[in-house]
Amino acid sequence: MGALPEKQGKTLPDAWDYKGRPAERSETGGWTAAAMILGGEAMERLTTLGIAVNLVTYLTATMHLGNANSANTVTNFLGTSFMLCLLGGFIADTFLGRYLTIAIFAIVQATGVTILTISTVIPSLRPPKCTADSVGQYCIPATGTQLGVLYTALYLTALGTGGLKSSVSGFGSDQFDDSDKEERLQMTNFFNWFFFFISIGSLGAVTVLVYIEDNLGREWGYGICACAIVIGLVVFLSGTRRYRFKKLVGSPLTQIAAVFVAAWRKRDLELPSDSSLLFNVDDIQGEGPWKKKPRLPHTKQFRFLDKAAIKDVDPEIMGSGVTVVNRWYLSTLIDVEEVKLVIKMLPIWATTIMFWTVYAQMTTFSVSQATTMDRRIGSFLIPAASLTVFFVGSILLTVPIYDRLIVPIARKLLKNPQGLTPLQRIGVGLVLSIFAMVAAALTELKRLELQNPTI
Repeated sequence: MGALPEKQGKTLPDAWDYKGRPAERSETGGWTAAAMILGGEAMERLTTLGIAVNLVTYLTATMHLGNANSANTVTNFLGTSFMLCLLGGFIADTFLGRYLTIAIFAIVQATGVTILTISTVIPSLRPPKCTADSVGQYCIPATGTQLGVLYTALYLTALGTGGLKSSVSGFGSDQFDDSDKEERLQMTNFFNWFFFFISIGSLGAVTVLVYIEDNLGREWGYGICACAIVIGLVVFLSGTRRYRFKKLVGSPLTQIAAVFVAAWRKRDLELPSDSSLLFNVDDIQGEGPWKKKPRLPHTKQFRFLDKAAIKDVDPEIMGSGVTVVNRWYLSTLIDVEEVKLVIKMLPIWATTIMFWTVYAQMTTFSVSQATTMDRRIGSFLIPAASLTVFFVGSILLTVPIYDRLIVPIARKLLKNPQGLTPLQRIGVGLVLSIFAMVAAALTELKRLELQNPTI
């Protein structure tokens, strides 16, 4: 009697369960684990955008700050949350791992939102309402203490948001095995659903939450935000037994810094004319993650970085191979080429700075402009911040139009399987943002004219 066929790939070689055992393919990861992550992300987006999109009206109407100062505060809040993604990613890749990073920073975000909610409940933490006299309205601006509590809440929230953003999508992709054809397809679908859940959270924020904040009070709106992030954390933690965990691989920021430091330390050495004489992964004995890196062709750009791979050690030792490498003194040629690729991408990233400047207007001056509009539909008054729904809705509408209509046409016209190349798409987006800002500038001129007829 023949032996029963043994199921292949029962455990994953590069993933572990919550107890540190090799992850069982059938018992960990997959859509069950991904669903917990997606639910947590939807709650995070609802919380962050529920605060940010209507924050400028709170700062002007309740805290009595000027429009420009309020817009600057909102921009700083959002910018800080995005910049702190670098810190969150570094901590996750180097020290804590993505799971712990998400859990800890979710608690930080919940703390910030709770403080913000408390500041809307306690009268002494906000200035008194404006009073009217024969001259006009008299408003007492917020005191330093009141602003201190507000900024503490906002930047704790930004810190939590940054830590979450840096790890959620990556931890979600960890739940699928890239070496398995079926799970690789599921991973692609995960990112589609990830974007969908972000959009759902955003829609809830700019419609339901904004309406509650404007009609029932900020304490109710921000209180719901606090509850939402706590619920998101509970949902995320409930999937612990199903998650797949990966080993720490180190931060790309560390690799970039190590290459620059190694090149600087050997700046006085002369580069060999033959790149094969430079240090590479083949010179390292044993197996490791460096062996799995794709081989990149050597380029002659930024050659000063090649000095990081100069073999400045005993030739006899190098001939027999090395087992331990001080990455701050000696980098592999593959590491050097990867850093060069990052440098080449910097000009492309720089072009998006102005785009994100445009994007920031969505939650600042666009909301201020909406306050001067006639937003009534019958007896129903649309909250000013809810007009942001057109931005979110246009994304959900144009993505399928681009995928189903524009891409097929572009394929035929440009003879490109992708339709438009990534650079072409970036260029089109930047051009469209120019027209958007022209419209926003004309609208702002009209708003200022209505606010101050002497202008």
